Amino acid sequence: MSDGGDSIHSVAQDVAPERTTAGRPVTGYPAAVERLRAEFAALPADQPVRLAKKTSNLFRPRERSARAGLDVSGLDHVFEIDPERRTAYVGGMTTYERLVDATLAHGLMPTVVPQLKTITLGGALTGLGIESSSWRAGLPHEAALSFDVLTGAGEIVRATPDGPDAELFRVFPNSYGTLGYAAAATIELTPVHPYVRLRHVRFTDLDALGAAIADLVRGAQDGRASWDGEPVDFIDGSVFPTPPDADGPALEAFLTLGTWADNAPYTSDYTGQDVYYRSVRSRREDWLTVRDYLWRWDTDWFWCSRALGVQNPRIRRWVPKQYLRSDVYQRIIGLENRYHVKARMDARKGLPERERVVQDVEIPVERTADFLRWFIDTVPIEPIWLCPLRLSRPAPTADGTWPLYPLGPDSLYVNVGFWSTVPIAAGDQDGDVNRRIEAKVAELDGHKSLYSDSYYEPEEFWQLYGRAEYEAAKRRYDPDERLLDLYDKAVRRR
Repeated sequence: MSDGGDSIHSVAQDVAPERTTAGRPVTGYPAAVERLRAEFAALPADQPVRLAKKTSNLFRPRERSARAGLDVSGLDHVFEIDPERRTAYVGGMTTYERLVDATLAHGLMPTVVPQLKTITLGGALTGLGIESSSWRAGLPHEAALSFDVLTGAGEIVRATPDGPDAELFRVFPNSYGTLGYAAAATIELTPVHPYVRLRHVRFTDLDALGAAIADLVRGAQDGRASWDGEPVDFIDGSVFPTPPDADGPALEAFLTLGTWADNAPYTSDYTGQDVYYRSVRSRREDWLTVRDYLWRWDTDWFWCSRALGVQNPRIRRWVPKQYLRSDVYQRIIGLENRYHVKARMDARKGLPERERVVQDVEIPVERTADFLRWFIDTVPIEPIWLCPLRLSRPAPTADGTWPLYPLGPDSLYVNVGFWSTVPIAAGDQDGDVNRRIEAKVAELDGHKSLYSDSYYEPEEFWQLYGRAEYEAAKRRYDPDERLLDLYDKAVRRR
């Protein structure tokens, strides 16, 4: 039960139907939430619940389920933007593509914009999101002023840092819909400039790369870092373990430093024939519009589109631009996960089975080079993405950490991302490479996002992901266990 939280009616009434955003009337939210609550109430009391969503940015197979799907239509809009306060009131099913289009019209953007266009606001708030602004802005949920949550008890409550449902506010991030679903949220926004200038700074030494990240972030003042005397607003990196040619070094890594700009001598376009990640290695400077910068990785889903052949110029020129995007690739991969066409073809060719290794992990900056050396020696995946991360402010808890993803409030981490498959070696079984990665991350005092495959045993999992706080919130907000348990969803794939 909500124990005094706002009722659905008081939450819904906070959005005035006569207000407008992006030229559209703000209507539909109260009706959509009322429909959601009514559908929940109509379900048999012993029936588990899920959302009726067409897309998902979770990268793990799940058991097919007969659970009812709640109608979330109407919760995929930006209901209100307040340019003066720099806030937005947004439906939980709104994709970041739609959210960014609405906020850019006001010269604003979310503080952190995850890399894939179809990630939803609710998904980023109840899971995790990260991007090149995370070295100063942290994670998406840190910019949330309130969450409107459909709880497992069937109520809509407004969770705020200091309200009656502050407990839910603290444990909602990284709960992945196992305490409730985000119907809407109020989030902070930040100003933008029309362009972003990029500098790709080359390294061949991983220790020097880690030291440069630490110096950049810890030397920042007033939300801006500095490199060679020039300001830096965005930081991410790419590691290429193999040389581009026989004469190249054994390893190349790049820090990509982005700086806001009001003018640009030219702008590049990576939404068509050109591939962004290749430009990191071939250029030292680049210019993008703000929108193209925010979605620079989506056209090729970082580098994952190469597995589908669409980085081949002979194929790419025939693919309409509207199909060069991550959600199209996800649907194709979803079909492969279901029908295993390529896997069967590989088997007929005598090729080994492959293990999916799709992960984002946070490693303390001082130990990032150690992890990268181990990974390059152990896991045949390249390139590798890097993204510095620190909390933008202490969490609203006694120790300043978010209970279900306890990053140190004074610590600097580097997110290491890798997304591919590897052949299953003789004597191994599916999952062994992921288990080794989990063990190495734990050895280095890191953390691992739960959007993809996880293999932890229950005791280890709950030591890492806030068992006491989670179970207390579960008893309060899902007392009849209508929603999945976090371990069941993240590890058992239910």
